Amino acid sequence: ETIDGTPGKEMLVEALTGDFWGNLEMVKVVAQSGLDVYAHNVETVEELTPFVRDRRATFQQSLGVLRAAKAASPNLITKTSIMLGLGETDKQVFDALRQLRDVDVVTFGQYMRPTKRHMKVEEYISPEKFELWRERALEIGFLYCASGPVVRSSYKAGEAFIENVLRRRAKERSPTVDGISDAERAQKSEEGNRTAFL
Repeated sequence: ETIDGTPGKEMLVEALTGDFWGNLEMVKVVAQSGLDVYAHNVETVEELTPFVRDRRATFQQSLGVLRAAKAASPNLITKTSIMLGLGETDKQVFDALRQLRDVDVVTFGQYMRPTKRHMKVEEYISPEKFELWRERALEIGFLYCASGPVVRSSYKAGEAFIENVLRRRAKERSPTVDGISDAERAQKSEEGNRTAFL
């Protein structure tokens, strides 16, 4: 109801959701509510999920949420985030990326221990390693990837890039002027922005 009641067509809406205990009908309701970006974080690799997240949440259940959101509203941009530094291996991270390939946007950030009651930091990931994961994500086809020690699921450069993508899609059926459509102009702008953000 909150999303549906958001005033003004110029406002773009992103919702960061839980997994609704795997209830995909609830996912569909949110996906079709008029939002632009459907975000749901897997948080970590599949192998560490039982130790990092509530045991009622699973990696496969989160995958199902993201896929169901896209199926319910194909023009949505889907988005997820992974924390690094919890003891994951490179193989596990790449496998997570492979399984998440149906998602449009992925972000990587450094896990920071909130309190002594939480899991300790196993590794502080280097900027070079974060850059490697950004490159890998783009290589296998993600629309956008933000990756760095201070990156979180909401990241300004990523938000600007996503906004440009959404506005381009909205103009795809616009008429042409001087032989160039609004969509083509927006796409050129998007490519320029993407280069700047990278």
